[in-house]
Parts: sequence; structure tokens; C-alpha cells
Amino acid sequence: MSTSPSPSPSATGARRGEGPSVRVGALVPLSRPGWVEAGRHVLAGLELAVDEVNGAGGIGGRPLELLVRDTAADPRRAAEAVEELAGLGVAALAGEYHSVVARAVAAGADAAGLPYLCTSAVLDALTDRPTPWVARLCPAQSHSWRVFAQFLLGAGHRRVAVVTQPSVYWASGARVLRECLAPHGGAVVEVDAAALCPAAVCGELVRREATAVLLLVGHPEPAVSLVRAVRGDRRLAGVLVGAPAGQPEFAEWAALLGGDGAGVPFLRYLPERLGPLGARVGAALRERLGGEPSFVAFEGYDTVAVLAEVLRSQGPDRARIAASWPHLAVEGTRGRIRFSREPGGSVWQWAWPPVQVVDRDPAAPGRLRVLHTG
Repeated sequence: MSTSPSPSPSATGARRGEGPSVRVGALVPLSRPGWVEAGRHVLAGLELAVDEVNGAGGIGGRPLELLVRDTAADPRRAAEAVEELAGLGVAALAGEYHSVVARAVAAGADAAGLPYLCTSAVLDALTDRPTPWVARLCPAQSHSWRVFAQFLLGAGHRRVAVVTQPSVYWASGARVLRECLAPHGGAVVEVDAAALCPAAVCGELVRREATAVLLLVGHPEPAVSLVRAVRGDRRLAGVLVGAPAGQPEFAEWAALLGGDGAGVPFLRYLPERLGPLGARVGAALRERLGGEPSFVAFEGYDTVAVLAEVLRSQGPDRARIAASWPHLAVEGTRGRIRFSREPGGSVWQWAWPPVQVVDRDPAAPGRLRVLHTG
């Protein structure tokens, strides 16, 4: 787990005696059933960037202040936090990891006329209608999961099973994979993790003759139990286990699964090599977290970098911030960030951050290997 503590006060980054702060609301999952380790990495990136902004003079001499709220992966709780933060006068919202929660944040931001820069939630339909208020740093699911499908095809997998739980996010991912594999003679078969125990899931994988199984399920459970079951079933010795949503990225995965968690491909949004800014930020994040930063920590840093740039140029006026999304060009840790409207998209989108398919090296599970780039 990350060593970055959850903030006991709900505001970080402000300094006394420097005039009124410029406030930004940060929404992250910091308690269960949220993906806590991912939330802590997002928050570490957000806080590091805020500290650097304030160390360089803040926003026009005013400190940047982060008002942190724990969403706990609960859309209703997130919607309430948006309403509260809007009333507290924040200039913008940032953060969130879970797509279904980010949808609630985006809907609330749109209704309140409050700019929201989504850090790490990939669901394509982030809002039900086009909105000028919401922008996103991470790639849309249809883009990144197509890259994962290309990896599967390149590795010779045409019969792919997806073990799923009920969720609009998992359903969307399965649909993307099916649409990408079908033109190449591939097929995606679904296995319901909610209806079957891990041993029964293994039986279904054998019966359906899958050469690859993708875990579209929650972490740590049932993902960990499913990996153990598949790894322990001799009938499935040659089956590839994948987790495109990124569960193996975090230290908790390796701690819980050890060698069984290696060789499980997942999506990561980092370039093959970080530039000078990325390398410097990576070192600072490593020190802050007490371990390797995940890609979501870099997403957190880039979120504040973008917001700081727009706040310096536009001030804390919400309408001017939202109007500036298509005119921004900000150097981030993973490349130059610009926003555009993708065809059919409802939010301003960075098209595109770098996308990799990686896994933990079976010979050294603490090391990540790049298997494919998109």
C-alpha cells in the first residue's frame, strides 16, 4: 500500500498570511469499497503539484488550496461533495478514479456550472450530453481498450473470455473488445463472476475453450481469488490472464498474489521513456509514496499542472476557465496536453495520452515489462 496518508484536514496546500487562497476541490477514493491505493496515488500527484505551485508563488501571489473529499467509490457521496464544494466557492474540481463516480461528478459539475478536470476515469460517456464544463486527461475507454484488443490479436488470441460483474464500465469494456475482435474472426464470451464461484468460473473457461481470460471485476476481490483459481487449475495452464483496468499496477496486487500476479497484462498510460519533467516528478512521487508511483500519480500531477496554468491566465472565474479548455497547451509529465472534441464525445479530451500494455515480469515481479504500445 502507499505510505501517503489520507489528509486529516480536508484542505491541503494553503498557507497562512498570504491572502485568500484559490480553492480547487479534489475528489478521490480514500476508503473502501473504493480502490484506496489508486486514490492515494492520485492524491499524491495532486498534492505534489499543489506544493510546487505554491513554492513558485502560487496563483498570482495567492496560495492554491486543495479541498479533498473522499468519494469511497460512491456516486451519491460524490454528488453531495460536488454540491458542498460548489457552495464553498471552489474555482474548479479535479480527480476521481472510478468511472461511475466520475459520471456523477461530471453531471453535478455540469448542472452547477463548475469546471471539472477528470483525472483518471475512462468511461466514454462521462456525461449524457455535450458540456463545456468538463475536460478529461485520461484516454477514453474505447481508445485504450482498442489498444488492448490489438495486443490480444497480435499475441494470437481469438477466443477471449471476460469474467464480469454488473457495471456500466465493465459492460462498456466488453463491448469495445467484442467490436475489435469480431472483424478478425475473434469472439468474446462472458462469464458472470457474480453467479459463479472461482472454481466454477474455471470450469466455464475450460468448457468455452478460451485462450485468454480478462478480469473485468473489482479489486482486491474477486480479482485476487480468480487469479489464484486460474493459476491453480492445470486445465488452464496455457491460458493468458489479463486485467486491462490496471489492477496489477499497484503494490497491493504483488503483495497479495506474489508470483501468481506476474504475467497479467494491463493498461498503463505512460510513455516508454519519461522526459526531464516526468523524471523529476517521478522521483518526487517515489519519495512521497515510499515506492514506485503508478501512472495515476502522474495523472494527478498533470491535473493540477493544467488547472494552475488556466488559473494563472484566467483567474478563478468559472466560466472563463471552462471557455479556455480548447485553447490550453500545457507541458505535462507524459507529453504536451491539449484538449479537443473527439467525434461523438461529450467532454473536452486530451487525445491522446500514451497507452501501453504492460505486465509484471515473471522473472522479477517487482519489474514491469512493456508488451505493446498504442
